[in-house]
Amino acid sequence: MAIISTEALVLRVMDHRETSRLAFFFTKKCGKVIGVLKGIRKDPKKFGSSVDKFSVNDIVFYQYRNSEIHLVSQCDMKEFFYDIRRDDRKITAAEYAAELVNKIMPLEERNPAVYDLLIDYLRAVGESEDLGRMVRMFQVKILSLSGFRPHIDSCVRCGKDVKERSRFSMIRGGLLCSQCEGRDHQTVAVSAGSVATLLYIEKNTWSSCLKLRMPAGIKQELGSILNNFLVFHLGKNIRSSSYLSKFQ
Repeated sequence: MAIISTEALVLRVMDHRETSRLAFFFTKKCGKVIGVLKGIRKDPKKFGSSVDKFSVNDIVFYQYRNSEIHLVSQCDMKEFFYDIRRDDRKITAAEYAAELVNKIMPLEERNPAVYDLLIDYLRAVGESEDLGRMVRMFQVKILSLSGFRPHIDSCVRCGKDVKERSRFSMIRGGLLCSQCEGRDHQTVAVSAGSVATLLYIEKNTWSSCLKLRMPAGIKQELGSILNNFLVFHLGKNIRSSSYLSKFQ
């Protein structure tokens, strides 16, 4: 058994037995961790945090070798994102990111780049009114960092550069050139502008991407492609994605 101290963002919380709570944390040191906070429902002042979703906390937990659930002995609030919690649309954008990370990331697999992305995204959501752009940027980045990246550098079937019109294959997870597009089902048209936007977001830092302009048409096109791609390849529905249409 090891004692771990780390910064952690709360992805999900659920009641556990009569007095405790289970929290799904995404931690800076250990990736996704499930922790039990014993007695917190009976005595809310036992911890320095109420363990709200998408809050950042400093936690200490006992990492057991033979269990996926670890005992949290300390949990202190560090960042609450008040600007998000005052706006229902921003709450939805934050909940979507937390749910997506919870479903994509495996237990206890360290990924500091994803952790930093989550924090950067939540801070940007708190300051931005263009939530559609924030969500699309987050989707592209999380796919790239978690190993689910769509193939958009060339035709996923023949490997040739895609210089003309193209379609995106959900089954193959990438672009198809005009010569290959007729051989696959479940494809959708994708514009050159959307492809260029995807590549720019993948290759540049989050701070650079915040300066990127994203016309409404590209946001809508990317939203359709990315939402369907995530569901198809994860094999899981993302419950909060049904509310993202308001961000187009």
